[in-house]
Amino acid sequence: MPVGGRSHIRIARPSRDLAAAERFWVEGLGLDVVWRLDAASAAPGEQGLLMVGWPDADWHLELVHEPAAPVEPRPTEEDLLVIYVDEELPQDLVARLEAHGGKRVQSPNPYWNEWGVTIEDPDGYRLVLCIRGWSNS
Repeated sequence: MPVGGRSHIRIARPSRDLAAAERFWVEGLGLDVVWRLDAASAAPGEQGLLMVGWPDADWHLELVHEPAAPVEPRPTEEDLLVIYVDEELPQDLVARLEAHGGKRVQSPNPYWNEWGVTIEDPDGYRLVLCIRGWSNS
């Protein structure tokens, strides 16, 4: 298959705490665990790994943590994962994300403050839930 619009995308990031990340992304946002490798059962040199996503999506997040040589996450205010909800934002979803380790923050870009909600995950990466829709076509 050539590279194209149906090519699967993996977004990989370091994580300080995979259990905290799982609470946010799975229990908070509602993603599924696609794959997990517990760091305690990993072979020497392997990382703890958590892959989360929706089963019908063409992307997933891969969160990694190697206890012997952890990589500190270094997100900036502009490292965003934007999900276009295309409708009013359910406030219970925002509350659930906050209850599962998220922190609601203001964006330096006023567009995201007007059209959505920005929430930092436990590692400081930002998730924007945008009430607008989007299509590349």
